[in-house]
Amino acid sequence: MREVVLAVLCLVVLTGCVVEQSGEAVAVRTPERSVDYLNKIKPILDNRCVVCHSCYNSPCQLKLSSWDGLDRGASKEAVYNSKRLWSMEPTRLFTDAQTTAEWREKGFHSVTESSAESGENNSPLLKILAHKRDNPDSACTTDYEDPRNSYKPEEDELSCAATSIEMDEYLEKHPNRGMPYGFPPLEKDEFQLISDWLTAGGQGPTEDEHARRAAIAEADLENVDKWEVFFNEQDPKHRMTARYLYEHLFLAHIYFNDNGNFYELVRSYTPPGTPVSVIPTVRPYDDPEVDQFYYRFRKIYSTIVHKTHMVFELGDKQYEQYHKLFIKPRWLREPHWVGFNKKQSANPFEVFEQIPPESRYRFLLDNSHYIIMTFIRGPVCKGQVALNVVRDHFWLLFMDPEYDLSVQQPGFLHDHLKLTRIPTEQGSFFSIFKWYMIPRYERYAARYVSARQDYYNKNYGNRGIGYEAIWPGDDQDDSPVLTVFRHFNSASVSKGALGDLPRTIWVFDYPLLERVYYALVAGFDVYGSVGHQLAVRLYMDKLRQEGETYFLDFLPEEQRPKLMADWYGGMSLKKLKYTPSLMPAVIDFESENPKREFVEHVVQDRINPATGIAFDENYRQEGEDYPPLPTTYTSEDDYIQGFKAVSASGTSFFKYVKDHNANLAMVRIRVSENRDEVVSMVINRWHDDVRTLSHEDDKLNPSKDTADFIRGYIGSYPNYFFDVTLADLPDFLKTLEDYDHSEAAIRKLLKYGVNRADADFWKEYDWFQEDFLQSDPLRAGLFDLNRYYHLAVKRPDDLKGR
Repeated sequence: MREVVLAVLCLVVLTGCVVEQSGEAVAVRTPERSVDYLNKIKPILDNRCVVCHSCYNSPCQLKLSSWDGLDRGASKEAVYNSKRLWSMEPTRLFTDAQTTAEWREKGFHSVTESSAESGENNSPLLKILAHKRDNPDSACTTDYEDPRNSYKPEEDELSCAATSIEMDEYLEKHPNRGMPYGFPPLEKDEFQLISDWLTAGGQGPTEDEHARRAAIAEADLENVDKWEVFFNEQDPKHRMTARYLYEHLFLAHIYFNDNGNFYELVRSYTPPGTPVSVIPTVRPYDDPEVDQFYYRFRKIYSTIVHKTHMVFELGDKQYEQYHKLFIKPRWLREPHWVGFNKKQSANPFEVFEQIPPESRYRFLLDNSHYIIMTFIRGPVCKGQVALNVVRDHFWLLFMDPEYDLSVQQPGFLHDHLKLTRIPTEQGSFFSIFKWYMIPRYERYAARYVSARQDYYNKNYGNRGIGYEAIWPGDDQDDSPVLTVFRHFNSASVSKGALGDLPRTIWVFDYPLLERVYYALVAGFDVYGSVGHQLAVRLYMDKLRQEGETYFLDFLPEEQRPKLMADWYGGMSLKKLKYTPSLMPAVIDFESENPKREFVEHVVQDRINPATGIAFDENYRQEGEDYPPLPTTYTSEDDYIQGFKAVSASGTSFFKYVKDHNANLAMVRIRVSENRDEVVSMVINRWHDDVRTLSHEDDKLNPSKDTADFIRGYIGSYPNYFFDVTLADLPDFLKTLEDYDHSEAAIRKLLKYGVNRADADFWKEYDWFQEDFLQSDPLRAGLFDLNRYYHLAVKRPDDLKGR
């Protein structure tokens, strides 16, 4: 009997159950008239399905963020497969096939078509939705240890039902896996609308409606024409500039006016003024295999989800800046076109060597937040594939171009091109017989750092470099300091120095920033073999250590090796292949904690005030202890003190996070009838080191876990929602401080937590989602619920109706 997936379904692939829902069988009626997809059905899918079915990790590749994805249907082939020895054929929606027939040839099957001969509908989609309404409480108990309460949609072994019979077999074997998996069923009216729509044939938008949605907005036509002219100029300077920009913007959600419309930049067989015909290469630097291709803008009309929403502006300011950076300056060589040699194209230092490195680096600095975001929200939606290579909380700084020797003396990069080679030059497939090559790139990276340190010592050895070598930013749009939070299997990056002083800090120079981008973004193939992904993971180990090394270079010489060893659990520096700089520390540190002193000077004195960057409430000054919980709460300072009080390592609640991989919670504080505040509770899990590929739990120390409470929304994957009144906030914080994982503690936490078993879960979710969209209409998108806390238990009767 073939197992059937619950991903051929609408709705969220998550974990949990439901209470107090009607258990009567759902009758499927024959609709009196057809149901409008765009106005009636799409809003339901957006609010209840897209939260899980929208990315590479969509169950069965069923993407419901557009009609195109729903019509394409589902596939039995998983994108994420840790045992894949060969790369798989890409199946990118809107790119690798254009028609329903083409997707069927690629193995995708419909989830809306019915095989019933009568007027009923027995499609897999309707069956799995109906099953959840018929069995709303099939796996919930009040026993907190009952294994039936646990759902792990990204870890459960799922298969994809292609027929009604397969779906019946699957649900008989797994009666608790109706859709939305782990959450309450659709409301009766929502289900009936979808049932009516499917029974009437499940039609999508008309051709005219689809054309209008996909068309360039009238308000953007002039800008699209202007930029397509710029990108398609045929002189070598423009052609190489366009190629460089495209390779960094191929994932961007581009906007020209703040009118809610976004576009993607693609390579097309067809010129401006004609319909776009995308060239479906795996990577942005792959050979298009045509003599002439064109850069075009294609409108994004899928529902915006936050985890892939990387906003990038192309306005008048950028138009002038790109002419200033790329077109007007004299290049290092006579501008000329460079072909698409496979290995050469993977190395940006070789392909774009003729372009002044300062121009390239200035572009990256101007857009540092976006560039770092692509590392985090790029092809790897199932984040732990790449994220166990970084710590839970760290800050990023950047070398000022005036002090970056790779920028000021381009000959250095030219002389060391071989050492800048990246494993992605091997393509998407690392043969099991060629895995011996993977360490080669680690050796390249180690030798590069050694050469770089020697070169800096030669040029700066007598005088060293100090605060002036850190880029201060130029205006409020710049991000000279960035904060990365890792939420176990997802991550986020924010402008500014958020949270308390992190354990580690990276300093990027131009070559490091470019190599990380080309390794993790431009060159990474989510459809690649396990060898390809392993090579990138191991190479990233060296790049992370490189960024940490460049930060330590600013500290006193005797402290550099000590700190590096401490960051890696006492591992020998020889084994780490750590190469400290021989340059003297020119900063006259006054305290015994130069790391803190350096960071505080950079943020408070060095960074341009125009950027508006400062420490937030979580930051503690030297010697400042975590405060106690306030005895009374009468002012905002009292509540900030309360959050700080439960942020310290050893706080009881955070000790138990390790068992549940729940690192990110969003707390709604009902200040008054008309005012709500949201605070994101970010848990920072202590790792002795992050070099281990497997057995990550062995490197964790929950007794040292801390938390930061950030105003507003952080992250794309909430692990939990809390709903607390202002009057109950003291009790909520006390509950966190005293939490001991007992039944009594769980019952108390359930008073405030929005468990996936709550009958009102969707109402609570809708509030958070709508508030997020209103708080930042340009950059917000739908949350992903795939990683919501996996236990689902019935709320005790005495806690209902809170």
